[in-house]
Amino acid sequence: MRLVAIHQPTFLPWLGWWDKLLRADVFVLLDDVQFPKKGGSWINRVRLLVGDEPRWVTVPVDRAFHGTRSVREMRIDTARPWRETVLGAVRSSYAGAPHFREIMPVIEDALAPHDRIAELDEHAIRLLAAGLELDVSKLVRQSDLGVRGTGNELLVALCRTVEGDTYLSGDGADEYLSEQAFAAAGLELRHQEFTPPRYPQPVDGHIPGLSVVDALMNCGWEGTAALLKPG
Repeated sequence: MRLVAIHQPTFLPWLGWWDKLLRADVFVLLDDVQFPKKGGSWINRVRLLVGDEPRWVTVPVDRAFHGTRSVREMRIDTARPWRETVLGAVRSSYAGAPHFREIMPVIEDALAPHDRIAELDEHAIRLLAAGLELDVSKLVRQSDLGVRGTGNELLVALCRTVEGDTYLSGDGADEYLSEQAFAAAGLELRHQEFTPPRYPQPVDGHIPGLSVVDALMNCGWEGTAALLKPG
C-alpha cells in the first residue's frame, strides 16, 4: 500500500494535520488550487489559547487584486506588522507554559519573513516537522507535479501521479468525496478517523483543535511527538 494525503499548506497546523503527515507515504501540499476569495482559511490562520479561550491568530493576505489567485500566488500583506503581532500573541499566551523557553526560539524561526503565505507555511511545517522527528521527504508540492483540476478528479490525478493506491481522507470530507470516482480509478479510499488527544492545558477540561504550538508549549517536543504516536 502507498498511502497518499493531500492538503493545503496550513499555518502552524493542528495535530490532525500532523497525524496525516505521520501516516502518509506521500503528502501533497495542495498549492495550485484557488485561494478562498472570502472568509477565513486555515492556510493563513489558526487558533491559539489566548486568555484561556481559543482565539484566531491570522497572517493577513493581500486581497488587492482582480480575479483569482492560487494558494502559491497569494501574497502576505507585508505592510502590516503580522510577524510581530503573531509572535506577540504567542509570547503573551504561553510565557508561563512549561516548555516556553525551549519552543519559542523555534517559533520565531518558523515565522521568518516571507512574501507568500504558502512559502511561510511550508517553511514552518518543515522546521516543526524536524523537531517532531517526522519525515519531511514525504512532502511534495502540487505545483511541482504539474497536476491541476478540481474536486475528486484532482485528488485522483494526484494520487496516480505520485503512484499511490490509497487516498487518506480527512474527517468531514464525506460530503464532497465520491467513493465511486476513486474505485473507478483503482484507488482505495481510507478515512483518517483522528481523535484529538488530550494533554495538559491551563484550563478546566480540554480545548481541542488548536495549533500544534499549544501542544508544544505544554508538552515539549517529545511529549507532542508521543501524542502523535500513541503506544
